[in-house]
Amino acid sequence: MGDEERDPQRLKRIAAAAYDYDNDPRWADYWSNVLIPPNMAARSDVVEHYKRKFYQRFVDPDFVVEAMSSTSYSQSTRASERPSSESTARNVRPQDSGPAGGTTGTASSTGRNTNSLRLDKRSIHFSVNAWILVVAVLGMLPVVPRNLSNKAYRLSLLGTACSTVYSLYTLYGKPRAWNIPAVQTWFQTVIGTKDFIHLIYCISLLSSRIHFKLALVSISCWAVDHVARFLRRNFTRSSLYRQYMEQPCLWVEANGTTLNILSSNTEIALGFLLIISLFSWQRSIIQTFMYWQLLKLMYHAPCTAGYHQSVWATIARTMNPYIYRYAPFLNSPISAVQRWWFR
Repeated sequence: MGDEERDPQRLKRIAAAAYDYDNDPRWADYWSNVLIPPNMAARSDVVEHYKRKFYQRFVDPDFVVEAMSSTSYSQSTRASERPSSESTARNVRPQDSGPAGGTTGTASSTGRNTNSLRLDKRSIHFSVNAWILVVAVLGMLPVVPRNLSNKAYRLSLLGTACSTVYSLYTLYGKPRAWNIPAVQTWFQTVIGTKDFIHLIYCISLLSSRIHFKLALVSISCWAVDHVARFLRRNFTRSSLYRQYMEQPCLWVEANGTTLNILSSNTEIALGFLLIISLFSWQRSIIQTFMYWQLLKLMYHAPCTAGYHQSVWATIARTMNPYIYRYAPFLNSPISAVQRWWFR
């Protein structure tokens, strides 16, 4: 009977280990939002643990994920055995016992300071995103004066750019050396992440002389997702949160896919608006080309590919019948663009 009761979880663990995480865009989205130190993110046991948590959340809620206590404990035990052995050797001589105790106290205080500093970093990141959300909503309201709305538009883009730079530095650090091979290796690590895509998105729009208020829809979706996740993670015991914020945060968490699809529609629509702007006096050919390169990256990057490919498939199903019927001469240019797009 005991073996039969353990069989379901054993089969679930096998299924979780065999799951194709790389081809699931939700995994890249989930992993890019896990805030852990870079040295922990490079450990295979940590990655496997978060893969199991992802599998439990998105695939099989009945799957039981065990804590990492055994692995972490064994590593911490091995790390603590060396200082204890050193202190034992030092305790042979009474005059050396004092520095050993002082070293222990310094190490414990350093650990506490590291944990509080990490919490402060997350709080700062949350505060910046909450400010971005307020400013972005202010920039989208039609009743706001145009001058103030334009300032809110640029401030929200600038704030998002700073937030993504901070997030990239927190998650991936900086290049190990300031030479071309090290920078290239670091760049290849971050180029497909959501934070890097958001950074290029903001930079490309900040350089434009036209204020596309439609761009603030994506900014708001990113900010509200981050704010909701932070509140759900850190304020569940607050009565103020349970009374006023719990239901909106639950809605955001339950409709994450809807927000991502809305953001993808906005980003693609913005690309077509840039093409239309080429016929105005405020046109910018370089910015339009740069933004469409970004859309191409979004189409292929794992964290955004699923949503963008879905939107483009819908556009193709809608437009292809009209092109084949009324504008067949566009087939050759469209084929050339598709070859560049999929390259």
